[in-house]
Amino acid sequence: MGNDIAIDLGTARFKVYQDGRGIVLNEPAIIAVDNMTDEIIAIGSEAYRMLGRTSDRVTVAHPLCNGVISDLSLAEHLIAFYLRQVGRSRVFMPRVVVSVPCGVTEVEKRAVVDAIGAAGVRKVCLIEEPVAAAIGAGVDIAAPHGCMIVDVGEGTTDMAVISLNGIAIANSTHIAGADFNDAIIKYVRRKFSLIIGDRMAEAAKTAIGCAYPRRRLTTYMLKGLDALNGLPTATVMTSDDMIEALIEPAIAIVRTVQSTLELTPPELLADIFTDGIILTGGSANLYGLSTLLSKKTKIPVIVAESPGECVALGAGRAIKYIDKLERGEHGRINPLMSYG
Repeated sequence: MGNDIAIDLGTARFKVYQDGRGIVLNEPAIIAVDNMTDEIIAIGSEAYRMLGRTSDRVTVAHPLCNGVISDLSLAEHLIAFYLRQVGRSRVFMPRVVVSVPCGVTEVEKRAVVDAIGAAGVRKVCLIEEPVAAAIGAGVDIAAPHGCMIVDVGEGTTDMAVISLNGIAIANSTHIAGADFNDAIIKYVRRKFSLIIGDRMAEAAKTAIGCAYPRRRLTTYMLKGLDALNGLPTATVMTSDDMIEALIEPAIAIVRTVQSTLELTPPELLADIFTDGIILTGGSANLYGLSTLLSKKTKIPVIVAESPGECVALGAGRAIKYIDKLERGEHGRINPLMSYG
């Protein structure tokens, strides 16, 4: 009947985990559309290369926004395209585990299930992203022991305190990696009178981005449009400039973590204080974010190994729970939600 798979529907990246093979696909969740004919002309890496370089006739869109589907039709095309890439077809219908942000509505869950179901699968199970991230980071979520996961993605930052296969306290904010890029763009416009695009901001963030002072001052050459005379120009941005640009969204994430900790029961909080907070998600790689979070919460913060892949790995490792759902084994709380 086909190997079971897991999908991480990220705002920036689309990842597919195949049972027994690991992560077999990791591509941009982006699609290019011809506005005249409504024809899809590029998906994934090819569409990403068009970002910021298109004419009025072509729109490069993200079908997934803030961790949920914003355009169902485009999302269905994106999902079907990538499932064909990994060899899925309607003849071999797999069972699928899909990660969703915590706190999504039933309507948003149903949109995800409909989009996945349209690609030809026989069963869809949802798992909340913090739970999947915890499994992917190697945490034993079945133990009667509290652990806190903070998953900083591209569209949302999800956090949860997990114990006994379930979420005790969860919180979410739409401030995440995309907001870091926006903050860089606004700062560069304000300080250097330079207009840059999202790709240049992403490259600068990857090269010298930081939320806490670096030991050595680093620089990056920004190229863009001079806001004063409209001519192409370049300027040098330092890591100290980057801190000024990124500190506001970084502190907003820290405050959301602090408010989540305030609601955590004392026994679970004691476990977290001992073991530390686990930081996952692609934006967890931002230099100094873990240090800033640790200093503000007075709790150790550990960046997971391969933080950007934790959700996909965890969703893949949760495939084993599908059989327990189908057998009706409810002796222990199941982290999956079954649809179809």
